[in-house]
Amino acid sequence: MQGNYTFTIVALGSVALGVLTGVTGTFAVLRKQSLLGDSIAHSALAGIAIAFMITGTKNTEVLLLGALVVGLIATFFINNITKNSRINFESAMALVMSSFFGLGFMLLSQIQKFSDSEQAGLDRFLFGQAATILERDVYFVLIVTGIILVLMALLWKEIKIFTFDPIYTHSIGLNTDFLNICLSSFVVAGIIMGIQMVGVVLMSALIIAPAVAARQ
Repeated sequence: MQGNYTFTIVALGSVALGVLTGVTGTFAVLRKQSLLGDSIAHSALAGIAIAFMITGTKNTEVLLLGALVVGLIATFFINNITKNSRINFESAMALVMSSFFGLGFMLLSQIQKFSDSEQAGLDRFLFGQAATILERDVYFVLIVTGIILVLMALLWKEIKIFTFDPIYTHSIGLNTDFLNICLSSFVVAGIIMGIQMVGVVLMSALIIAPAVAARQ
């Protein structure tokens, strides 16, 4: 019975995450920003380490909140580097990803030196451990998935136009900066929700693979 319960929790969490990343990843692929998920996922490792160093707790919500904040900061840097310099989007992603991922590894190395036993297990966010998710984690993913789906439904026309023709979107008076922030935030949220289950290394595949497969 316990095995069935564990399987049910993991299966529900995985399905919810698949829906979330499938929807958000589609827009990333269509906007030719497939590697954005990879950059954010690797950058989020620094957020997890910083959240632990500040709070001293391994509470999943706290760690993912830290990952979310750093993920949004990384996205902000990528967009601003691309907008305000001659560096293209791919180069900006590589620059930000390597910087934040290096920072995350450095902080994890420092955390491993702590005498507090609470530091053990943080490396699970590198490769993920789907079997360790709890019922509250599943509810958390379901809530975030529901919120993002509702927001996408409300902004469907604007997002669709912006995805395929941002110049036309700007010409008809729509706020392209706002739409770009919304889509980037959706991708960030999807990635953060999946880090615990699949880890920062494989998260980019979960963002890209469903959209690439559907495009065939």
